[in-house]
Amino acid sequence: MKSLFYSTLAAIITISILSTLPAHASTPEEIVVYSARKEHLIKPLFDAYTKKTGVKIAYITAKANPLLERLKAEGKNTPADLLITVDAGNLWHAAQSDLLQPIESPALINAVPENLRDPQNLWFGLSIRARTIVYNADKVSADQLSTYEDLAADKWKGRLVLRTSKKVYNQSLVASLIEQHGEAKAEKIVKGWVNNLAIDPTSNDTKAMQAIANGIGDVAIVNTYYYGRLMKESPELSLKLFWPNQKTTGVHMNISGAGVTKYAKNKSGAVKLLEWLASEEAQKTFGALNQEYPVNPEVSSTEEVASWGTFKGNPMNVTAYGEKQADAIKLMDRAGYK
Repeated sequence: MKSLFYSTLAAIITISILSTLPAHASTPEEIVVYSARKEHLIKPLFDAYTKKTGVKIAYITAKANPLLERLKAEGKNTPADLLITVDAGNLWHAAQSDLLQPIESPALINAVPENLRDPQNLWFGLSIRARTIVYNADKVSADQLSTYEDLAADKWKGRLVLRTSKKVYNQSLVASLIEQHGEAKAEKIVKGWVNNLAIDPTSNDTKAMQAIANGIGDVAIVNTYYYGRLMKESPELSLKLFWPNQKTTGVHMNISGAGVTKYAKNKSGAVKLLEWLASEEAQKTFGALNQEYPVNPEVSSTEEVASWGTFKGNPMNVTAYGEKQADAIKLMDRAGYK
């Protein structure tokens, strides 16, 4: 009789406990992502992660600055768990604005080289964006090219095409020159670039390359994935990539990357997603979707990107791009770089 009493009591307690759990307790919690990378560059990855784990990912995409302003305005009420954006300067600004939280992850430390992540683990690079020189092979030979700094020399007068200084990629490039050479020498270099311009700065990298392909100028500075896109559309163009500064500092390296938001409701889920995006399993796709270079050194580039050749990258920590960005903008303004 006593045994039957305790069995019945245990059953009542079990039913009581189960009834207090939410109906979706066994369902993986959704992750919310704010992304400055465009939808076609992230959705295939999110779909693959959901298929692998069952975790659903909700996301919005927008330019980096509106996303940062939205995170600031939402504060503790933000639904975002993870911020993905382009350019180390934007990641640095997110960290400086107290929008991200540090995370401890041996997997990320192992997957992301030290110079491509925040020293306090507030954000981590996920792809490498090389900003290099492209030239019109009908008018220039590779042995005439050497460094970013050399493009300021008189021999390039009327032959250089640059994208506008308003874009963060060039602000980060100039920030790296300040970090490398100091402000005075960097300003001299940028003034030399401005003096050598063939036309007013273009609105984007593709227009800069189209100009030199059409004989307006001979050389430009661009991100390699823009070159990849243009050559896929117009393989007949006589444009080639050149890797500058191979005997000195190396090619300018920028990143796209991500960090867990300060008020993430699903921090553990966001960390797991970030770790997976940096893993060997996801990196090949992450780079291939935009013809970028994987940040994980264990992962090789796609065949097409590899065909562009190997190069030495600048080992500078990309946090310098954010730290020196305000100085870079002022310097470009003084130099007349519009």
